[in-house]
Amino acid sequence: MAASSSSSSPQRDTCLNFITHLLETLKHTIMNIFFHEQDLEDAEQLSQALPQTIVSSYSSRQLKHQVFLSFRGEDTRLNFTAHLLKALKDTGMNVFFDEEKLEKGEQLSSALSQAIAASNLSIIVLSVDYASSKSCLAEVSDIMDRKDTQGHIVLPIFYHVDPSNVRNIGGSFKTSFEDHELKRPIDEVKRWKAAFVEVEKMILGLIEQEDTRIIGLWGMGGIGKTTLADVVYKEVSQKFEDSCFLHNVSEKIEKQGMESLRDDFLTELLEQEIHIRTPSIGQGFIQERLNNKKVIVVLDDVNDSDLMNDLGVQYFGEGSKIIVTSRDKQVLKNGGANKVHEVVKLNENDSLQLFSIFAFRQLNPAIDFLNLSYKFVRYAQGSPLALKVLGSRLYTKSKRDWESEVDKLKEYAQPKISQILKRSFDGLDELEKNVFLDIACLFKNESKEDAEEILSRCYRGAVSGISNLLDKCLIDIITAIPFLSIDYCECFSMHDMLEEMGKDIVRQEAKELWKHSRLWIPKDVYQILRYNKGTDLIQGLKLDMSQIDNLQLCPTVFDNMYNLRVILFYFSGKFLKYSEKKLLADQDDSVSLPDELRYLFWDYYPFKSLSNFNPINLVVLKLPHGDMEFLWNEDGYQNLVNLREIDLTQCKNLRKIPNLLSAINLKSLCCNGCEILVEHPCLDHLAYLKTLELEGCHNLKKFPEVPNHFSILELDETGIEEVPDSVEHLTRLEQLCLRKSGVKKVSSNISKLGLLRSLYLSHCPITEFPKHSKTQTEFPGNSILKFKSLEFMHIDHCNNLKFLSELPPYLRYLVAHDCTSLEKVSFTNQNLYELESSDDSHEFFMLFSNCFNLNQDSINNIEANAMIKIGSLVKKWEKKSDCDPPSLVCCFPRNEISANTFEYQSMSSSLIFGLPPNGCSGRRYLVFVICLVADFAHGHKYEDLICSCECQLTATGGHYEKFKSEWYCSPEFELVQYMGDHVLILFSGAMVKNDKGYQEASFEFHIKKLDLSGEEEPIKVEKCGVYVSYVA
Repeated sequence: MAASSSSSSPQRDTCLNFITHLLETLKHTIMNIFFHEQDLEDAEQLSQALPQTIVSSYSSRQLKHQVFLSFRGEDTRLNFTAHLLKALKDTGMNVFFDEEKLEKGEQLSSALSQAIAASNLSIIVLSVDYASSKSCLAEVSDIMDRKDTQGHIVLPIFYHVDPSNVRNIGGSFKTSFEDHELKRPIDEVKRWKAAFVEVEKMILGLIEQEDTRIIGLWGMGGIGKTTLADVVYKEVSQKFEDSCFLHNVSEKIEKQGMESLRDDFLTELLEQEIHIRTPSIGQGFIQERLNNKKVIVVLDDVNDSDLMNDLGVQYFGEGSKIIVTSRDKQVLKNGGANKVHEVVKLNENDSLQLFSIFAFRQLNPAIDFLNLSYKFVRYAQGSPLALKVLGSRLYTKSKRDWESEVDKLKEYAQPKISQILKRSFDGLDELEKNVFLDIACLFKNESKEDAEEILSRCYRGAVSGISNLLDKCLIDIITAIPFLSIDYCECFSMHDMLEEMGKDIVRQEAKELWKHSRLWIPKDVYQILRYNKGTDLIQGLKLDMSQIDNLQLCPTVFDNMYNLRVILFYFSGKFLKYSEKKLLADQDDSVSLPDELRYLFWDYYPFKSLSNFNPINLVVLKLPHGDMEFLWNEDGYQNLVNLREIDLTQCKNLRKIPNLLSAINLKSLCCNGCEILVEHPCLDHLAYLKTLELEGCHNLKKFPEVPNHFSILELDETGIEEVPDSVEHLTRLEQLCLRKSGVKKVSSNISKLGLLRSLYLSHCPITEFPKHSKTQTEFPGNSILKFKSLEFMHIDHCNNLKFLSELPPYLRYLVAHDCTSLEKVSFTNQNLYELESSDDSHEFFMLFSNCFNLNQDSINNIEANAMIKIGSLVKKWEKKSDCDPPSLVCCFPRNEISANTFEYQSMSSSLIFGLPPNGCSGRRYLVFVICLVADFAHGHKYEDLICSCECQLTATGGHYEKFKSEWYCSPEFELVQYMGDHVLILFSGAMVKNDKGYQEASFEFHIKKLDLSGEEEPIKVEKCGVYVSYVA
């Protein structure tokens, strides 16, 4: 079936309206930059453009809304205002925009007035029929009153409206006011008109600004810079004495030269033949003529910042406006742009509609082509040019043609798109071209830090080249999980079409594979390796081994590739769990690798060593799952001065790490899962080493000697039995992990680590922490007190532990689950505890589940600590309302609720009680703390345990407020098995309510668990209790 080619007139109108609304949103952004004192970079960045007074006002007055949006719904609700509203919300701004936001029972007029009063800024979208709406006029009147009396900030936007008609109450505004005068009280209409007079004063101040303003439109090729500039130009050009739109400036300079282009430009502006024979305009008649002209000029596709001066834009008369489009941000900055506006890509929904306009001549795709349409839209990644080219190419084509085009996109760039994009590449210098091609072919989605290090060792000035590529919109930096990693960090990214363009450039270097500088297609790399076709032209090899058959490698396979800088042999994510060796070793123990290698990543490295490799230039060495028994011979010195990272994860045959004396710049060493590793070299001379991971090295018995500046030590599942006295030298240690290790003894010197925030000792056979007596295992107070930064402590499943004495009261996350011998818990000086204003703590989690030997004093101490923390959280939240909502979960084994603390109790899962009246004249807040007894008799393992509370507060006259709160009561990423009855103490920010004369509170509690299959199962709430405090 072919995609339909028919289109009705309404469909065409809908399509045109969609494009118009997209452009209108952007156009008004640019108009505001021209004509407003506050520079608005775009709607998405409105929050950044608000003056500091708004920010300070918001924090001091604690207003409910940041923006009040006034608009005529019938005019703009589904188009411009919808786009503006989304952009504001995307920034995280709280926007009041519609009567639907009003609470039921409120009157419209008073509610609107309250909403305006509770906002810092009002945006008024003045459309053609805005003044016909009585509610809109009432809003304007109130907004302008508050502007004068409360410093309320007002931003008018003119949507298809001539500002002079607002200023003079003409056109449709005049008609609307005449109609109101016949139907409304004259005083009311006068008040509305007076508000428009105030808007008039603002408009005059904005339009009559006499500064000359330059705005830069910046973005990648095909993103819509020229189209946007054209829309703005056509909208405002009649307001200026003269205008000129200079298309394709860079291309014209290349063809006709700067002087000729300047003469043509000035001839059009000054309306007389101009010929200047000097490099600059200079002083005299021409400069004088320009000084007296108020003009609007568009300079399209500028790649040289000197061009603005060469064309004399600095001489234009006061009030002139210049739009400059460029793919290079630095060109705009150097050229004196007052503001640089990034033209961003379309979102997926708008992209689908724009694509459908060209592919189907309607606003939405045909249902049979929906999935295919999404594939093209995702390929285009928000580029209007690509959407137009692809859509037009597919118009009236069959579904089979569409499927064929999708397959083609994977390997071949679209010529029309590539031609436009390639202009950016052609303007690069040699270094920038090489860096761009390396990122496109080898390092897209790689860690920025790693790739920068590698590229810097390949090219001098690589960091500068990367910066220039960012300015030219050829690459991007995103926060993501990098290729072949599990942790988020900054990564290199680029538009898929730019990536494809770069790869196409490499493919065109030669017909023969072995003459290509970079190879990344699995079958191509496979052929080079199988037939030993490597040459000195090859600089990078990237191979997804899941896409090839087994191949036995010759030890000399890389001998002719002596300029090879990058080897990246990996298994893609979806095949990682099924991965196995695909590249097999010959009889030799090692393979010869080129000295030029900077990056060596080889998953399942099949050889026993790297003895035939001189790593003098190597920056990153990653050989996960490798077969090596050692890296290189101990007796042979290796120059490792450039080495930054070593990753030998799961190299199960590795017995020893070689001497690293020369690796003075090493930052990371990972040997997780090296099961037979029995020792590691001394590392304390490595001043830049930040990360050491030895998790799962079961035969490693000795605590590592590491530099004093270390912040993290990952030693889980090792054979280490003792943390020695020398640990005191790790003065910058913030996290120590020894879970499931063999640790039996921890030196008391660990208490001297003033920066230690996280301590993990779960599942350890620990007998002394630190040494206190020969018969008891406990945390003595004089040691714990020194842990002034300790916030996270995991000591679960430490079955020999009996005492936790004098714990620091500020622990945020304490997990002591299944410490079956634990008898005593106490906290030091907890009555003096209060969160400091600078403390970012807002969540507390205390888990003593299955600690059945806890005595009653310990239970009282745990409960008291929880209540003190809640009190401190409430005080902090009162003073600093913009902080994260507070939360606390505390759990311990018992089946009784303390009557001294929780005044209101019930023997079921629900509770109703009366609230005493507010005896003070001022405002007061109600603070509720929950206590539940849960029946865990079945002893199941829970992936998640969720407690919920539904509450209704009722006031005189039937007014009521409902709210709900939820708590996740299981440690992150852990399965927990609760046994028997447990008490849960719960609190959250939702439990703090402004008292509006409430007389009664009713609560309903639920607990449910999620098992391993994801199914929910209710847990019985045997008892419940509520503590209420009243805060003025």
